[in-house]
Amino acid sequence: MSEINSDTVYERIRQSFALQGAMRTLGAELTSVSQGVVEIEMPFDEKLTQQHGILHAGVISAALDTACTYSAYTMIAPDVTLLTIEFKVNLMSPGKGERFLFRGEITKPGSTIIVADGRGYALSDGPAKLIASMTSTMMVVRGREGITG
Repeated sequence: MSEINSDTVYERIRQSFALQGAMRTLGAELTSVSQGVVEIEMPFDEKLTQQHGILHAGVISAALDTACTYSAYTMIAPDVTLLTIEFKVNLMSPGKGERFLFRGEITKPGSTIIVADGRGYALSDGPAKLIASMTSTMMVVRGREGITG
């Protein structure tokens, strides 16, 4: 794989993230982008809970999927894009916290398939608490009409 300009990659990810209505709805923000690693944070919001008042598993999954996918964006050329083709989530602890951090990190880069692992953390007073993990697989998409950047 050729060397990728980090400023260009960051800008591409920032612009793409800004187009995500789902992340905007969750109140999520892109907080860190580096080679192979992306972090997204969001505040607790009662509207995103399930019946027990904890962060809904679907919300956790969406945020982890997004973090994993953008971590993969740091590994690809600007003329291709990605689609998630599979993920598995382990919910390890209730999603209770003031804020949440979702980190995606590349496990195996590739020219056709990329694998990433994600971790979700609840943040409050004290140490971060691991609430979920994800293994995600993305497909590199080239030249498909209607699917860009």
